Amino acid sequence: MAIDIFKERGVSLEKQEFDWKELVQIPYSKLDDDAFTRVRVILMNGIEAESLRFKHMCARFNEQLQLPLAQIRRAEQHQQTLVNWLNPPDQNVIETTIGYEQVAIELTAFLAQNEPDPYLKQVMDFGLLEDFDHMYRYSALMDRVEGRDPNTILQCYTDILPGRPTSVEHRAPEDDLRVHYEKVTAAPVSKLNALILTAAETQTHDYYMNVGPTYADPIGRQLYAEIASIEEQHVTQYESLMDPKETWIEKWMMVELMEVYTYASCAAQESNPRIKSIWRRFAEYELGHLHIAMDCFRKLEKRDPAEVLPATLPEPIDFSSQRKYVRETLRMQVDFRANGREIVPRDEESQASIVYRERLNRAGSPSERVAAGYKWRPGTELAPMPNGDGQRVTREVSP
Repeated sequence: MAIDIFKERGVSLEKQEFDWKELVQIPYSKLDDDAFTRVRVILMNGIEAESLRFKHMCARFNEQLQLPLAQIRRAEQHQQTLVNWLNPPDQNVIETTIGYEQVAIELTAFLAQNEPDPYLKQVMDFGLLEDFDHMYRYSALMDRVEGRDPNTILQCYTDILPGRPTSVEHRAPEDDLRVHYEKVTAAPVSKLNALILTAAETQTHDYYMNVGPTYADPIGRQLYAEIASIEEQHVTQYESLMDPKETWIEKWMMVELMEVYTYASCAAQESNPRIKSIWRRFAEYELGHLHIAMDCFRKLEKRDPAEVLPATLPEPIDFSSQRKYVRETLRMQVDFRANGREIVPRDEESQASIVYRERLNRAGSPSERVAAGYKWRPGTELAPMPNGDGQRVTREVSP
């Protein structure tokens, strides 16, 4: 992207002010706005949550960084509030859940296609097919509880088909760890991809853990518990891709760069003008945060940030349907399993995971029960009317 992070300093921290009216804005429309507006809101809430989480952990181990981290956290907590409150109050738990899985599928598919490291790409493809199946199970839950078609939320950008069955995704902890990239030789986009996916999966895990106990349907409550367990596995998988030899400030700079990159990507494609202005504004705020981290790096590590940060940002995230790639990955890799840090054919799966899964599923699997009798049916794709007035027409999408 055409952002020179070394020359463009963004908005200085002291000018990043908010008031309560500004923090709680009019939300997007779950029916009238494009589905990828919801995707961007969910993603950026997760990105901000990860940034706050990292800065709290960093502060616990670095007294010299506590003040600048606290100052930036205050601004970013307000940024997260503004973003999270863009979710509409008439969007219920299962609708939001469908949105979370759409984020996981479309985002992971795009990042995998743009990952230069074959091993890291394989790991992303592996996680993609598990999130893809989660969409199918939650769609079955929506059909069971509400008798509704999830395409009212998805707008048919994302298929609703079984992936790698959730019931076989349960693995022993040692089979969720992966080989990390090397901080000196890894491409910057690989580092960003690992950070973005860790943020997205952590948010999904936390959301399911929070809303699952509040869900009334008994199988639904069990389904949230089961998939939350898989999301924790995904967090373990993606965070293990990061080189533990990176210093705290190296990681901090990459976190700020991730925020610049994702906000700028959102701004590049946002169709809602009011929300687009938020993405642009926060991209400038994050540039300001990045330069504070860079200054700390120079002062405390006596090094040039150019040793760590790239001269240019990767191509923007493409917020569009990745249906073709997902279907091809599903066809080729649905039977893959894990053995230690490697992705392997099904007949080479770790015995430890087989034993763990059999014990966990000994009373049955909620994800299997909820999908019993459920069959994907063609939905309707929502698209702008030719006159461009924001109305929508429908057309059937074949599986």
